[in-house]
Amino acid sequence: MPWPPSRRAVTVGAAAAVVALATAGVAVWQVEPRYEEIPLYADGIVVDAGGLPQVVLDDPTAQDDPAHRLEQNLWIESGTVPGPEDYADMAEQALRDLDALVLPGGAAIAGANPAWRYVWPRDASFTAVALARTGHTEDAVEVLDYLRVMQDVASTEGVFDARYLPDGTGSVPDQRGLQLDGNGWVLWAVGEWYAEAEPGAQRDADLEGLRPLVVRSLDAIRSNVDPVTGVPGVFPDYWEVRETAPTLGTLAPLLAGVRAVGPVLEALGAPSAADVEALLSRAVDEQFAPDGYPRHLGGEDRDTSVAFLMPPFAPLEAEVAEAWGAAAAGMARPAGGLAPGEGWKSDGISWTPETAIWALTAAASGDVEQAEHWLDWLDAHRTERGALPEKVLWDGSPSAVAPLAWTASTVLITLDELDRLEQTG
Repeated sequence: MPWPPSRRAVTVGAAAAVVALATAGVAVWQVEPRYEEIPLYADGIVVDAGGLPQVVLDDPTAQDDPAHRLEQNLWIESGTVPGPEDYADMAEQALRDLDALVLPGGAAIAGANPAWRYVWPRDASFTAVALARTGHTEDAVEVLDYLRVMQDVASTEGVFDARYLPDGTGSVPDQRGLQLDGNGWVLWAVGEWYAEAEPGAQRDADLEGLRPLVVRSLDAIRSNVDPVTGVPGVFPDYWEVRETAPTLGTLAPLLAGVRAVGPVLEALGAPSAADVEALLSRAVDEQFAPDGYPRHLGGEDRDTSVAFLMPPFAPLEAEVAEAWGAAAAGMARPAGGLAPGEGWKSDGISWTPETAIWALTAAASGDVEQAEHWLDWLDAHRTERGALPEKVLWDGSPSAVAPLAWTASTVLITLDELDRLEQTG
């Protein structure tokens, strides 16, 4: 999950509190919560004549290169704009933004601003799934193939680094280190792409090209989970902070990926991963479920990772759904969105990727009302140019980078889930 380059804390509502206390005749110093104020680094992006995304901030006249805009219009028409008509504008803008954020060669960057202009395997996997779900399977496989190259040239025994430069060299911008959850997300994305791609010689050829990505990712998972308990080693996950205990944020994506890749392994004639799936499932059931699916092994606070145990990543289970609902209540923020977890600092900031994950898991679970609640909130907090930002401040203001690929992708997948619900009646 990309971090902003800076934060500035401000005090909110102090004057109102002083007035209220004085009115009540209470002579006491009142310390108000300190909420953070993060600037909006971009209203959105436009694509230049070279086909590259350029950041736009406070410039309503900025437009895409006309030739590229026409090309993009044709690209959108070649696929689908998912979801109900009420969300058509948000869906189309999300598609345009994703198209712009996938650079030539398949490097799917998280955002166009310098601090986000990198390829996170996690975010790129969601981009690939969104592209596949909206009829752009060729673009999706290009994103996955870029991840194959990154794993080939710059991984540690198959475990992905946190993020890569988009230049194809495999170089990393800093020392965030390895993040095993990326291997699970990549397998999930390959499984989703394979399910959406048209059967035939091209799909077979593309799949064969992805064989190393699938095999290495499974091997990396096997090598980094306890052979008895199934608990993965200690790695940073989507929080991207140094950890001292295994997290559900690593375990749940690994299980999602191993589950999703079954048909892919069969098509490749590769050995089944049923043993790994059983091992990871045991870790969830025996090590995390008894404590209510907390973020850390042996901990108490929940986070977004409990949603990674919900549909579409896993079958619907009553106990998980109960924890999922409780987690959302504990993660709620003043503007109406969600923080990354219950233990996140009280900064007043809603994060759109996590909020979009709740929309997705609600939709995939058949809860249309809740899915639309979160989609309405995301739609209402877009920037002036219509981009989905990374964060929303306590007062409802969009902040940080916009658009963010992870959020745009998750919104599109959510809308596709709503379409599937309608089709199945």
